[in-house]
Amino acid sequence: MGADQRNAPHQSYRKQKILTVLTAIALLFASLSIAKLTAPEIRPVFAAQERPCLIIDPGHGGIDGGAIAYNGVKESDLNLQVALKLRDLAAFCGCSTFMTRADDSARTDIENYSEREDLEHRVQLIESVQNAVVISIHQNFFPTSQPSGAQVFYAPGEDSRRLGTMARDLLVDNLHPGDRRLASPAPEKLYLTSHVTHPAILVECGFLSNLNDLQLLCDDSYQTSIAVILCSAYLCATANTT
Repeated sequence: MGADQRNAPHQSYRKQKILTVLTAIALLFASLSIAKLTAPEIRPVFAAQERPCLIIDPGHGGIDGGAIAYNGVKESDLNLQVALKLRDLAAFCGCSTFMTRADDSARTDIENYSEREDLEHRVQLIESVQNAVVISIHQNFFPTSQPSGAQVFYAPGEDSRRLGTMARDLLVDNLHPGDRRLASPAPEKLYLTSHVTHPAILVECGFLSNLNDLQLLCDDSYQTSIAVILCSAYLCATANTT
């Protein structure tokens, strides 16, 4: 076998990685353009001189897998995969980031695990960061397979509402055309959005109970698209107005 043939798989992999990065960048700028063209009434949320730190919260983790799809795919794994892509994109754009977890941490693998205590810990981590905006990433589940698409919930406050509306509009325009579901105030039972003081949104990226959504959510390129859209919403919302 010649050297060119031996190197072919490696070259193909490199080309695919380069294509993925270029696609992400193209989607990022396309999303920013769409935000300006389709939602001119949405003004930049933050007028601070310094862009707020992006806090990324991949829901669940460790012993708490969250929702489980019929094929065994765990919500916690998908949340983390999207979150890591969002972190890398934000860092590529020169933004500071902070993650409530960056792996499937064993911290929650304890016999007396408490979801409430885990959420309290996440809130403490988030509140330890000054000048921040929070994006919490989750996946949805429903008893029947009909519901599909993303949902966006926002914490109390106008900044959160505008950020949530922007994220929802970009998700619909780019991934779910025709979806009439609007960004909604987060229910009080959602502990994180009810207890953080930073502007915050919780994004349900899709329904693990819907076979089409599940197939998309497991796809690396689709995860990248979600990350690009959320990064675009963050960049637009925190653009300096001065």
